[in-house]
Amino acid sequence: MPRSDRLQRQRRIDGYAIAAIAPVVALIPAWLVAVAAFWWITQLFVNVSFVVFACVWFFLGGVLFLRPVQRLVLMRLLGARAPTRQENDSLQRAWHVVAQANHIPPGRFVLSVADSEDLNAFASGGHLVVVSSWAIANLSREDLSGVLAHELSHHLGMHTIALTVGQWLTIPIVLLARIGFYVQNIAHAATDTFAQRSSGASLLGRTVAGALTIVSWIFLSMISISQVIGNATGKGAEFKADETVVNMGFGKELRNALRIVIAAGHGERATHWRDRLVTAHPPARTRVARIDAQLRKNPRSNPR
Repeated sequence: MPRSDRLQRQRRIDGYAIAAIAPVVALIPAWLVAVAAFWWITQLFVNVSFVVFACVWFFLGGVLFLRPVQRLVLMRLLGARAPTRQENDSLQRAWHVVAQANHIPPGRFVLSVADSEDLNAFASGGHLVVVSSWAIANLSREDLSGVLAHELSHHLGMHTIALTVGQWLTIPIVLLARIGFYVQNIAHAATDTFAQRSSGASLLGRTVAGALTIVSWIFLSMISISQVIGNATGKGAEFKADETVVNMGFGKELRNALRIVIAAGHGERATHWRDRLVTAHPPARTRVARIDAQLRKNPRSNPR
């Protein structure tokens, strides 16, 4: 059987991938309003219905799942970059071990780097894996393999599909909010300029600026609500990915990497409820405890 077929067999939509649709649904109202604003401008020049315009915009997000687009566009949208030669050597040594263990062609996924002083990594699109520069520089090949196996598990569980769609939907929302803040600043400046000449103009300018501020913050709050929902559903996906990593045979390596997070003082559960709402990952200590329990239950899950 070709390796690509084996990869396709390993991809499975699990319950956490389905739950990840919830934050996307939360974005839809704000997205429709934002797209309507851009449609209104577009139809001044091109005769196109709103339904067609919105559908084309939505389905254009599908290109983010193409590897060339992930290298050229999605990677940069997420604040990542291509690895340097030294970083690529470290990544490829660790990645080849993971790919070989899962019968996956190493070149099927796009590896990139996020400049960060934390041990962090995430997956997006259908093939993109982003690893922090700190992790590449400081983790051993074995521990880095555990981190990469975790991100591969997200791809195999199809956890990144809804996440990527959500990232695409936020683009017009953020863009419209920024335009709103920009116009608001212009309204403030115009108000200050003409305030002494006309009290009516001053009142109108302040009203317009206030309305734009409220609308812009409403748009951004919709993104925040979506992120809170995504964080709540995403914690289960993290545990599921850890479980898959153990079954792959990289449980000890991932556990060692998480212990580095704990040693740096970031392994505890957030004490305040607001902090827990904005945290996308479960506590590292909890993840380590669950990995240890799974390893004890199935000692053969680290066969390499």
